[in-house]
Amino acid sequence: MKVDNIKIARIFREIADLLSIKGENPFRIRAYEKAADILEHLSGNIEELYREGKLKQIPGIGKGILEKIETIIKTGTLPLYEQLKSNFPPGLIEIISIPDVGPKTAKLLYEKMGIKNVEELEDAAKKGMLRGLAGMGERKEKNILRGIKLYRMRSSRMLLGRALPLVNAVISELTTKASSLIEKISPAGSLRRGKETIGDIDILATSSNPDSLMDAFSNLSFVEEVLVKGETKTSILTDQGFQMDLRVVSSESFGAALQYFTGSKSHNIKLRERAIRRGLKINEYGVFNQEGEKIAGEKEEEVYSILNLHFIPPELREDRGEIEAAEKGSLPDLLTEKDIKGDLHIHTTYSDGKNDIEEMVEGAIAKGYQYIAITDHSSSLKVARGLSIESILSQIKKIKELNSKLNGFKILTGAEVNINKDGSLDFPEEVLSKLDVVIAAIHTGFKQDEKTITNRVIKALRHPMVNILAHPSGRLIGEREPYAIDLNEVLNVAAEEGVWVEINSQPERLDLTDYWAMEAKKKGVKIVINTDSHNKDSLDFIKLGVVTARRGWLEKEDVVNTLSLHQLLKLLQDKKSKGGYRVRKN
Repeated sequence: MKVDNIKIARIFREIADLLSIKGENPFRIRAYEKAADILEHLSGNIEELYREGKLKQIPGIGKGILEKIETIIKTGTLPLYEQLKSNFPPGLIEIISIPDVGPKTAKLLYEKMGIKNVEELEDAAKKGMLRGLAGMGERKEKNILRGIKLYRMRSSRMLLGRALPLVNAVISELTTKASSLIEKISPAGSLRRGKETIGDIDILATSSNPDSLMDAFSNLSFVEEVLVKGETKTSILTDQGFQMDLRVVSSESFGAALQYFTGSKSHNIKLRERAIRRGLKINEYGVFNQEGEKIAGEKEEEVYSILNLHFIPPELREDRGEIEAAEKGSLPDLLTEKDIKGDLHIHTTYSDGKNDIEEMVEGAIAKGYQYIAITDHSSSLKVARGLSIESILSQIKKIKELNSKLNGFKILTGAEVNINKDGSLDFPEEVLSKLDVVIAAIHTGFKQDEKTITNRVIKALRHPMVNILAHPSGRLIGEREPYAIDLNEVLNVAAEEGVWVEINSQPERLDLTDYWAMEAKKKGVKIVINTDSHNKDSLDFIKLGVVTARRGWLEKEDVVNTLSLHQLLKLLQDKKSKGGYRVRKN
């Protein structure tokens, strides 16, 4: 049975949850949680590391966990895991996964009320039956019902950050094993448009031997189950639990099919309406005139050009004015990943990061960057090992020493400073003034009302030392809803104060969203795309932030970290010397 990093991490996380229900030693529980964290962010495939005898090289994992990883690789499971699962109803693991529940609450619900699955929990919460339990009240019931909604959304869709590497790996294995059978191949659907969550994954291909290609697809190492197998479409369930469809179309129709199956539905409806007004018909097979003659469809660009439109990039196809812009020739020249010159939100082992400064620099240089900013957490965020004043001053000294040895690359000093509940910042001004980059962010007090949180953030934005507002809505996709905040007003103030607003590239954040990125651009707010990396492998998440920016119609000039090091340093220095620069709408 094929296993991967994510599958083993899931087993370890469930073991930790089940041990928590049993009330086991917290240190033992934490060992499994730590192992899951490490495996989720591990570069390289776990089975390949095993075959190469490199399991011992995984940092932070002890002998006992390594033996368990080896057992899972050999057998597909773990006796301890199976034994723990046998002690509890299978639905209890689902309950633990619901936001605002967790192992302790799940244990209470099971032992006191016999609740053993999500459906029973939802029914009890709706009927107000949980309020008699210790620590439970009406508010807790509402939070649980909201958590169930988020859990179901997360269960039915996968994050873009998981879908992209999965489809890339599938296409890579398929083209390796069946290279002679494939002429053209491409992902389609919402994944190609870069949506933050993906349902089923669609892949299109052309082949001179469709039957053999379907056989090859059905026998990939990722396949858990073949759901449907046909001459032109095969659907599989991957070992990560997601459906993936391969469609084989004729070479003459590949462009039309790619356009059609990429969508979105509303975009395609607009295109069809435009075609009808011109006496044409569009479908997945091509573009046809009134006589039924096929006049385009081999290339995707043909579908747009025959309708007198400039080619519309997939990320823009959401019926947000892209067709009108394509008609006028005013589509944006979208940002690309190659435009990014550095990353201004990075954590290290000084706080809750997994790599030290030198390792993060190595990763950034490997990406061709000119600079990074080290922005570890500030002192009050104890859960993230926030830096004391003494620690950040020591870090500043360390960075200066490292910079003296670097050529053509610069480490900027910085901090991700918590916005306190009253809107003040977590570090005093005499510390902030020593930093190149100050990021302000909310990490506590999520349940304040909209007016309070909005005013809290605005107060921080008006601080003369603040450069960046990080992950502005605080959401975690499928896990935590955005806190109540008036982003429209926040963006207005960001424009007034010249504060850059972040698109956070972490897969579960992608915050700002594409919609608010568009609104920020309209208001003249500059965007900075950061990874919020806590290990050097996460630097690659920048591609997710770029995709989100593209969906928000952003161009190179809209994004601060497309600037060269010289340009960026000048901008930062201007704000310090002039008491705050202003970025206003024209």
